[in-house]
Amino acid sequence: MDKLRTYLNSMTPEKQEEFARACGTSLGYLRKAISVAQKFDVQLCINIEEHSCGAVRCEDLRPKVRWSFLRNTGKAKMAATA
Repeated sequence: MDKLRTYLNSMTPEKQEEFARACGTSLGYLRKAISVAQKFDVQLCINIEEHSCGAVRCEDLRPKVRWSFLRNTGKAKMAATA
């Protein structure tokens, strides 16, 4: 959550609002979730990683989810079809 807080704080308030909307949520929700260390939905984690261009990764938001399995699965599928 610290990476997301830092990432948000590096932006203007307007850019923070745009970022939250692009991720499919509100800035208020993100700020509240950060303050209480709430678990984000998996899709929101993915959206945050995508719209932060990887500055905030899924692993930063939900460290107990086995993201590496999912990331490696995509590579394995690509190699199998090549």
